[in-house]
Amino acid sequence: MLKFLKGESKTLISAAAIVGVFSFASRVMGLVRDRILAGTFGAGYTLDVYYAAFKIPDFLFNLIVVGALSASFIPIFTKLYANGTEKNQAWKFTNNTLHLIGAALLLVVCFVVLFANPLSTLIAPGFSSEKQAAVAQFMRILIFAQFFLSVSLIYGSVLQSLRRFFLYSLAPIFYNLGIIIGAVLFTKWFGTIGLALGVVFGALLHVVSQWWGLRETGYTYRFLFDWKDPHARKMIKLTGPRMIGIGMNQILFFLLTVIATMLGTGSVTIFQFAYNIEFFPVGIFGVSYAIAAFPAFSEYLSNLRLKDFQDMFVSTVKQIVFFLVPMTVVFLLLRAQLVRLVVGAGAFDWYATVKTADTLAIFALVFIPQSLVYVLARAFFALHDTATPLVAGFTAAILGLVSGFYFSSAFGVIGLAIAFAIAECTNAVLLWVLLRQKVGSLGEMDILKSFSKMVGAGIVAAAVIQFSKIGFSFLFDLSSFIKVFVQTALSAGFGLLAYVSMLHVLRSEELASVISSLTRKQLKAIKPIETIGSNDGQQSA
Repeated sequence: MLKFLKGESKTLISAAAIVGVFSFASRVMGLVRDRILAGTFGAGYTLDVYYAAFKIPDFLFNLIVVGALSASFIPIFTKLYANGTEKNQAWKFTNNTLHLIGAALLLVVCFVVLFANPLSTLIAPGFSSEKQAAVAQFMRILIFAQFFLSVSLIYGSVLQSLRRFFLYSLAPIFYNLGIIIGAVLFTKWFGTIGLALGVVFGALLHVVSQWWGLRETGYTYRFLFDWKDPHARKMIKLTGPRMIGIGMNQILFFLLTVIATMLGTGSVTIFQFAYNIEFFPVGIFGVSYAIAAFPAFSEYLSNLRLKDFQDMFVSTVKQIVFFLVPMTVVFLLLRAQLVRLVVGAGAFDWYATVKTADTLAIFALVFIPQSLVYVLARAFFALHDTATPLVAGFTAAILGLVSGFYFSSAFGVIGLAIAFAIAECTNAVLLWVLLRQKVGSLGEMDILKSFSKMVGAGIVAAAVIQFSKIGFSFLFDLSSFIKVFVQTALSAGFGLLAYVSMLHVLRSEELASVISSLTRKQLKAIKPIETIGSNDGQQSA
């Protein structure tokens, strides 16, 4: 039944395509979610409370769960599963991890529920006491969503290890669906607290979808709680520095949000909405390619196949840049239109739209460095090196924090985006230099050669978009959703067509690779292959 749902993605392109397509669907759902929230509540009291309340639960979740899974679970599980005699150990390791992380999250839940009030004053010092109390109320509910997501991400990490990206990629769509249901229905039944209940409901849908994906893989739930297990101890050892490294990034974003609470009503919402919109292309291309490449990175580096790793790394970077150069141009030149489409409705007024668009412009400038951080970090994780990303992340976070205080005093919310951009660029440069010291050449000349062609094509695309925008503005102004959509779609469409045409003239290898992958023959070649048969599953790279 629906065998392709459980198939293994055999190539980087097929894996990235699957993750990317569903990441796109998830991001669209996220933008629909944001439009509903903005149109209903505007950039004001309710959404400031909602987003501020997310910070502590999200920080603790990323610190404990994402740190462990991204740095150590997948490489350890992959190695155990690859050895047929140790395949049962892989499932024992999964169940043990489930209970170890679950126990840690239960302690976190109790901590947040008990101390939500003082925590709310910590994360929102610029809010009134009434607003801080509302933050605490939201926080007590949102923390339960993180517990369910922790279970889901463990199951999702298994699916990644087995290269079953289809079902892994569906979960975020269900998560956003739950939040939308909360915004549309639960708020009518329970008031504004229904927003938090919707997040919990979305988390439940997330874990159910991942659990369903594990059926027929050979996995069976068993209770196992052994923190002395050698594999668990290795995971904990690798997790420590990674937790601190993630903590640096999370603390930076957390502190930037704290600064936003002191910049006036609506600042937290504007900052969050701009970040949500900018993460649309980063999530689709940067994160998708990083996720797809990680199992191969782990295989090549664990087997000392350095040349294969370098080739895979160069290919991954070039394909990410190929997509993100035009996205940077589109988001820079059509930022007001994009913000108007996503959140410019109902209670979200023009002033908030302009502020969000200006903040988005700064974020757009670092699409490529931000995406490279995901790829570079996973290269270090494949080396079982979590200390180096920690050093780079710590340095970048300190610089970003200092920049946040400085630039926010002069530019307000836009200054926070400038600080974030400085931190991301610093992190990417440090990780690149340090990775090069470990593995040798990263194909810089090859990448620069392709990058120069893409930049040239991007400049032509920018000119076409700008002229198209001016021309179409006489026919389609920003007075209605349909007119904004048509103006944006036509301007971006002509610009992207110009980008592709120029790369064709310049004989871009990346364009040729993408075109060839879309032919009928190539699609058949990269179609996910069913791997469930006499074996419990398929070896993951």
